[in-house]
Amino acid sequence: MRYAGLISGGVDSAVAVHLMKEQGITPDLFYIKIGSGPEGEWDCSAEEDWEMASTVARKYGCRLDLIDLQKEYWEYVVGYIVDRLKAGLTPNSDVMCNKYIKFGVFEQRVGHEYDRVATGHYAQTETDADGNVWLTTSPDPVKDQTDFLAQLDNLGLRKIMFPIGHLLKEEVRDIAEREHLAPAHRHDSQGICFLGKIRFSELARKYLGEKEGLVVEKETGNIIGKHPGYWFFTIGQRKGLGFGGGPWYVVGKDIRRNIIYVSHGFQTQAAYGREFFVSQPNFLTLNPFAADGEYDITFKVRHTPEFTPGRLLVSRGRYKIVSAEDVQGIAPGQFACLYDAQHHRCYGSGEIAQAR
Repeated sequence: MRYAGLISGGVDSAVAVHLMKEQGITPDLFYIKIGSGPEGEWDCSAEEDWEMASTVARKYGCRLDLIDLQKEYWEYVVGYIVDRLKAGLTPNSDVMCNKYIKFGVFEQRVGHEYDRVATGHYAQTETDADGNVWLTTSPDPVKDQTDFLAQLDNLGLRKIMFPIGHLLKEEVRDIAEREHLAPAHRHDSQGICFLGKIRFSELARKYLGEKEGLVVEKETGNIIGKHPGYWFFTIGQRKGLGFGGGPWYVVGKDIRRNIIYVSHGFQTQAAYGREFFVSQPNFLTLNPFAADGEYDITFKVRHTPEFTPGRLLVSRGRYKIVSAEDVQGIAPGQFACLYDAQHHRCYGSGEIAQAR
């Protein structure tokens, strides 16, 4: 068996390498370089990450290679982000980064030479009596990353190893400190996928510019202000709006007229919903909802610790989620991730469809 490991310079992937060595496995390590953009316009130095990864590789006697996927990242992932923002949708870069880069282009470039590929994700797998491999959740609900992996195909799922998937984050940090791993005290990365400090607003301004539009209160039709472009806002957004007299929630967009609709108050009902359609869901292993009917499920519409209970209504290939409770910020373009009723198995995910 040939083993590869994806290493980022962070504590999670470092501990994953340590645990593999404890099992007698010495993986070849790969650091995926994204870089600073096609024209060097972003300050995304990877020097510290590379040094941390190199230190871990030396400690455990692993070969370490750098795989430059900058061009592919900016074509597939950043291109996806910009297209979705322009369409008035809410993109999820982490989902697409895993699908197209970490388990897409990397597999084509290098991963196909290996039997198993390990990562530092908080997720697990299990194999049923028929030999089917299922993605299952981590015991750490805050760090669980199954929703970021729900667009993979089954071949990728069968190859992945999650050495830290059974651990809590605090346990991972304890191991890193005990073993004197270089990234033990590094903060978790923030921003778009693993692009450091880049924010959606920066990308939106770079590639879509600004276009002044009106901010309208949904209930009254009153104009309460102006905004620099609908692509800077997402459904359900409350923080960072900058409109006086708040709090305000973004509850709708008129793309053609470049209008943002908002609703006032901390618990405004317009910011919540219970029903939405999921477009062409990707099922990681098998489709447990192949027959028309109603199914008990849990789901997520964003990366949060909570799994929301509900029902999945399937009719002639259409998938509708009816939540058991109000859900804030159901944003078209974002992914709805589907789980069993016990939120143990992750079945897959699909984009939240635009309301008709």
